[in-house]
Amino acid sequence: MNKILIVDDSTTTLSILTENLLDKLDNIEILSAKNYKEGLKYIVEYGNKIAIAVVDLHLPDSKYGAMLEVTDSKFIKTIVLSGTLNDKVKKIIFEKEYVIDCIAKDGKKSIKSVVNSVNREIKNRNKNILLVDDSSVQISIAQKLLKKMNLNVTMAANGKEALQIIKNSEKTFSLVLTDYHMPIMDGMELTFRLREIYDKDELGIIALSSNTTLEIATEFLKIGANDFINKPYLETEVVTRINANLDLIDLFNKTKDMANKDFLTGLYNRRYFFESGNIILKKSIRAEKNLALAMLDIDNFKNINDTYGHEVGDTAICEVGSLIHKYLRSIDLIARFGGEEFCILIEDIKLIDVENLFEKIRLAFEKNIIKANDSKLIYTVSIGVFYGIDKSLEKMLKIADDALYYCKNNGRNQVKIKDLTKN
Repeated sequence: MNKILIVDDSTTTLSILTENLLDKLDNIEILSAKNYKEGLKYIVEYGNKIAIAVVDLHLPDSKYGAMLEVTDSKFIKTIVLSGTLNDKVKKIIFEKEYVIDCIAKDGKKSIKSVVNSVNREIKNRNKNILLVDDSSVQISIAQKLLKKMNLNVTMAANGKEALQIIKNSEKTFSLVLTDYHMPIMDGMELTFRLREIYDKDELGIIALSSNTTLEIATEFLKIGANDFINKPYLETEVVTRINANLDLIDLFNKTKDMANKDFLTGLYNRRYFFESGNIILKKSIRAEKNLALAMLDIDNFKNINDTYGHEVGDTAICEVGSLIHKYLRSIDLIARFGGEEFCILIEDIKLIDVENLFEKIRLAFEKNIIKANDSKLIYTVSIGVFYGIDKSLEKMLKIADDALYYCKNNGRNQVKIKDLTKN
């Protein structure tokens, strides 16, 4: 639970900001203080458990900026929200190590800005940034700024090293910040190489250069950079550009999820299953590795809807994904095919492990209890499995579906495996 401290002498601002934060963000708790004394009490009580503070510079029971002095000294990431902000004040504020944003009070616009800033700060904890520069001085300046933004930073001294890091790292990078002039491989070549692998909606690239020639910025953008920043840069400019690019990538990912995932369960949909499944199949054919493709269906699902209602039926469907995920690896593919039918694709697995896995899944459903209103719902599943390899994913699905049909016609609540490796 992320604790957000808001310190403002306006009860209206406190109320509206609290309402908007709770409405837009998940897993947060608001600590609301209308003066310096109340804010200080929360800081003493919770200390570093406070994820972010939103503070006004003018408070009735303290000198100007006193609350900011406290949050900065206690290493609390802080957003300044104030009615009087000019460039001189902003410069002084941003010199504070833990200030992440500075927003002028401007009605609904400022409230939205605070919500976005808090949201981005929380999201940044899971964002990996690759910083590429051969200058230790520039690396130190940029690294300090990125860490202040709550981003996870990895460094590389040139383009070649950056490519090796991306290729070998277990991390998923959201953004690359690269200098232009570097030995071995410069930022232009790095951008070109990265765009051969990643699209703009997969990996953001921001180029930084002290070369002010217009053609350099244009060339970077032409070969695939998302943005270009001239050195020396203002901290506020870099923060704004980075956050804007991260927001755009998040929007791309959200759009992909909406297109690829089932609305009810959050599992992948049929279309995505065929796209990814065919890639997995080709990979397995090249490696000469067997696959397990399973069709799973809830037994007597119509009776569940008729007896308990469609709302409980939806709960039963959602339970499938939650339960199955406990037994699958992160690389295994599961999708809802429609209604109460699901498909699972597992690569590089032995037959004995297939038998054990799906028997465990069948038993898990048999023992699982769902509370439905004042009743307890227990339901079983039937599972038909194709094991082996074939050039056609559709043919594999047909064989798995035939095995599922066998289960349905022979008592349900069972697993039937068609082992094609024997042919």
